[in-house]
Amino acid sequence: MTTAEFGQAVRRWRDRVTPEAAGMPAGGHRRAAGLRREELALLAGISVDYVTRLEQGRATTPSGQVVEALARALRLDTAERAHLFTLAGLAAPGRGTVPGHITPGVQRLLDRLAGTPVSVSDAAWNMIVANPLWAALQGDLAGRHGFQRNVVWRHFFDPPGHVELTPEQQAEFGVAVVADLRAAATRYPADVRLRELIAELRTGSESFAAFWAAGAIGPHVSSRKLIHHPQVGTMELDCDVLTVPGSDLRIVAYTAEPGTEAADRLALLAVVGQQTFADHP
Repeated sequence: MTTAEFGQAVRRWRDRVTPEAAGMPAGGHRRAAGLRREELALLAGISVDYVTRLEQGRATTPSGQVVEALARALRLDTAERAHLFTLAGLAAPGRGTVPGHITPGVQRLLDRLAGTPVSVSDAAWNMIVANPLWAALQGDLAGRHGFQRNVVWRHFFDPPGHVELTPEQQAEFGVAVVADLRAAATRYPADVRLRELIAELRTGSESFAAFWAAGAIGPHVSSRKLIHHPQVGTMELDCDVLTVPGSDLRIVAYTAEPGTEAADRLALLAVVGQQTFADHP
């Protein structure tokens, strides 16, 4: 493997992805049909300079996180993603570790749900991606790293202050996510990071430890949550968790009942909230 080969592959796949396929506007003069470097950088969450250096073979040893982000932004299928990891000199996450690849089909679904707050997490509830409206509603995790991007860790250690859950909802969610982590640990026994997450939760959270010791088992159920947003006010939104068969991805979506005040406020947030809303206070 050479850095040139990695860069050539990224450039080739970048030329293949149209702005429309990536959910981006296609306006302005373009010399090619594919994505610009600036657009790929935005989609992957890395700098334009780094994309340039990667494509020119001047950046060495990209991390697995960067390779995964590029694979997602470039809409690579499973075989292409594995090849990109190989070109980077890395082993693609194996069957014994939690998969974090967003399939092209799921990515297209996200592109078409721009007006709905949506996030995607892996089987261990590490958030992989969230659309701008999710960030406006729940807080932007772009600057968060490690377990701070994990939904379960945040629920037990750093719950969003603007989301109001009843005691029953707290218990239902706690049981469901503990059951998810227990099942994930069984399916992915080689995932060291997952074991570390569970150990930290059991040690640092009495509530999580109690759920774990009790052998909590329970499914995710649709629930209606109150969100006190500092810009548009309080909204009562339905929260649904969908699991993608075969990949263990968790898609979480918030929707409002049509014709309600909550629907109006969510629509307003789509216009103004994404510009100024930072992570929860």
